[in-house]
Amino acid sequence: ESARLAMQQAIADIGRYPDANGFDLKAAISAKYGVPQDWVTLGNGSNDILELAAHAFVQPKQSVVYAQYGFLVYALATQAVGARAIEVKAKDFGHDLQAMAAAIADDTRLVFIANPNNPTGTFLPAAELEAFLKAVPQHVVVVIDEAYNEYLSADLQYESTDWVRTFPNLIVSRTMSKAYGLAGLRVGFAIGQPGVTDLLNRIRQPFNVNSLAQAAAVAALTDKAFLQKSAEVNAQGYKQLIQAFDELGLTYVPSYGNFVLVKVGDDDGAGARVNLALLKQGIIVRPVGNYGLPQWLRITVGLPEENAAFIAALKTILG
Repeated sequence: ESARLAMQQAIADIGRYPDANGFDLKAAISAKYGVPQDWVTLGNGSNDILELAAHAFVQPKQSVVYAQYGFLVYALATQAVGARAIEVKAKDFGHDLQAMAAAIADDTRLVFIANPNNPTGTFLPAAELEAFLKAVPQHVVVVIDEAYNEYLSADLQYESTDWVRTFPNLIVSRTMSKAYGLAGLRVGFAIGQPGVTDLLNRIRQPFNVNSLAQAAAVAALTDKAFLQKSAEVNAQGYKQLIQAFDELGLTYVPSYGNFVLVKVGDDDGAGARVNLALLKQGIIVRPVGNYGLPQWLRITVGLPEENAAFIAALKTILG
């Protein structure tokens, strides 16, 4: 509600260009995370941040390390800059940090890690991540993509922005698209030391976050009640989905995000087949065959009635 009100007020100035530097939004991020404003780079969603990192730090023929089943944008950003991809085999559908550290080559300039991971939902404890950061050479930039961080329960929460003070080669990427509920506005941001954020800022488009998006994001960052409610609704919906999967005898990957990866058949056509059947009933899910998971679907947690409609349809389809 606070984000909507902020946008309504911002409409009065819609005839003017957005603040190219996003001063108010950077100030809000600075206040929330306790970092100076010049440690922040704004993005048109966190996808923008990921692509900026590749363009800023990687030259053609150099290499980028990421995990099997990692977010698809990592591969796309690597290809876009003409770099070589080093895809490290997943461990239990998630990141094998020891193998990733070992895979770093002399020409590696960037490592992408999603925590929690999309599309598998796996999670890396803070201690494992910190140990990995200590093992990475200083000339390699590490991006920790935390799009789903706000869904973590209190006992798993960690503040990676504190690590930014210790590791000058670290970028923490966040988004307003998930728990903050602003996906349609496209707002993301990076936190890092000025040595990295300055380079990101040099190559980003100057008006990459529009006026309404900036106003809404400022309001959302201080709306603790909405953020808490969002996380609670997600946790309840997650339980609703996995209870149904258990009843149906389906295999799924325990998730720390706002989705669940579930296996819907044993043949490689299963994911596409069930997806099409769901579409015919007006239900949209995410096929993950392009991730090398053709037997699986990624199901986003919805409102209780949306989850119920999906479950009913799935039961009908699977018989």
